[in-house]
Amino acid sequence: MDKKRLKLPIGIQTFERLRTEGYVYVDKTKYLVELIDKGAIYFLARPRRFGKSLTISTFDALFSGKKELFKGLYAEEFLNRPEFKPSPVIRLDMSKVSTNNGIEGIKEAIVTLTREVANRLDINLSDTQLYGDLLRELIIAAAQKYKQKAVILVDEYDKPYTDFVNDPDMANKVRNVLRDYYIQIKANDEYIRFTFITGISKFARFGVFSTLNTPLDISMMPKYAEICGYTEEEIIRYFPDYLDETASSMQISTPELIEKMRHYYNGFTFDSKAEARLYNPYSTLCFFEKKEFSNFWMLSGKPKFIADYMKGRNLTVEEFRHLSVSNDFVENPGDMDDTPPEGFLYQSGYLTLRPQAGSGLALDYPNTEVLNSMSRLVAQNIFEAKGKAYGSYSRRIIHSLQNNDYNLFIDALNTLLASIPYDDFSKAAEESVIFNGYKFPAQEWLYRSIILSFLRGCDVVVDAELHTHLGRPDLVVSYNGHIWIIEIKVAYEGHSALLKAEEAYRQIIDKQYAKPYPGAVCLGLGIDDTARQITHSMTE
Repeated sequence: MDKKRLKLPIGIQTFERLRTEGYVYVDKTKYLVELIDKGAIYFLARPRRFGKSLTISTFDALFSGKKELFKGLYAEEFLNRPEFKPSPVIRLDMSKVSTNNGIEGIKEAIVTLTREVANRLDINLSDTQLYGDLLRELIIAAAQKYKQKAVILVDEYDKPYTDFVNDPDMANKVRNVLRDYYIQIKANDEYIRFTFITGISKFARFGVFSTLNTPLDISMMPKYAEICGYTEEEIIRYFPDYLDETASSMQISTPELIEKMRHYYNGFTFDSKAEARLYNPYSTLCFFEKKEFSNFWMLSGKPKFIADYMKGRNLTVEEFRHLSVSNDFVENPGDMDDTPPEGFLYQSGYLTLRPQAGSGLALDYPNTEVLNSMSRLVAQNIFEAKGKAYGSYSRRIIHSLQNNDYNLFIDALNTLLASIPYDDFSKAAEESVIFNGYKFPAQEWLYRSIILSFLRGCDVVVDAELHTHLGRPDLVVSYNGHIWIIEIKVAYEGHSALLKAEEAYRQIIDKQYAKPYPGAVCLGLGIDDTARQITHSMTE
């Protein structure tokens, strides 16, 4: 089939469908063959929508000996080896385990899942409702029936557990259930040829995996960094027609399109050196389908869930930018009960690794898509907590930037500030914040980071602390060719917000922040901390 006519595999996670129904397949089978040849128990953590389920499906087809599906792929040679023999595959998709009916409902769902796998292998199990015993029976019966050791493929092993990230007591109960289930993999090792386990996080690794023979965690191994996701080279190789069509639709050249895509969608790293940069497949495919830059990945999951997590812990978006972490953190970011917020966000895919000067590592948002999405969620959560419509104020910001309407701009920001709960200000007052080497007073940090998140959430390009030859303006805002340089000063009790606005504006002029941006709007904002409002501003 002509590659240019292959379809975009949006939402398709079944290898056989990709290969038989005319979809693009980015060949990752060299990694799978290497893992099989080495033989072990493997664990791979990747964020959602990153190709874990497709990897499991491809392993299933490989071990099942479906040679016709691998024609022209790297793994074709593996299936043609004289010694190759198919193996019975026990494929457990734990994302199918419903968690809506309490702990007993979870147990029943695991029993049902185990019996479904047995039926596919034409194996009869006993009438027991003990989920661990059923898995043991299934493993032994599969090996005996097919006269080959079984292959264990567990997809989203942690899904029943991570559903309760905001309910540690329930999470602990679920972890105990999963331990009792997965322990059968270790107990019946003599009947197993190969085990591959995927999950969104390593949260449950220490609690659940203690029941297994120690798995080889390949999640951050440089040689397997590209096992899931798309590299830029792969996008150019496998999607040339879609690149050209999208560039034509946007009336730009293909190289220009690739550069814009790199900025908006590239940036996930899964190696201890933070070198390999990857695109999320789902976002990439949706972008080619819609032919517009939008935030696809975030909206495909549970945005309310992550927004509530941020809100419940008084977290801002900006505090996780360029956050230094140790090498120990990268390998052991912690379990759900004790991991810091950066550990949760890192393991869930909202933060990724970046190299720092020297040999250090830092966390940051993978790309513009994730940064803007997180910003939108946090700002939207603030508005909705007060029963206000986020969209209307977002539209006000866009209109004000397009028309240089300072009053409308400040009105929208004041509505945002008025929506921030008192407790958030109290929390912020506890300590100052250091960002990019500059120490911000506590409340100044809160005002600045919330405004920054709101603007980013409006799909406005915003740079914070952007270095110039004389200093760093608070915000450089860009929308459709309109540039605003904004400096924020806070007037605490006994001080004048008017004087702070004048000071902010004078700083922009004296330090020539606008020099790189001819025609830019220069705006100094004075925030009255007692009123928690922008009460004065100064511009040209």
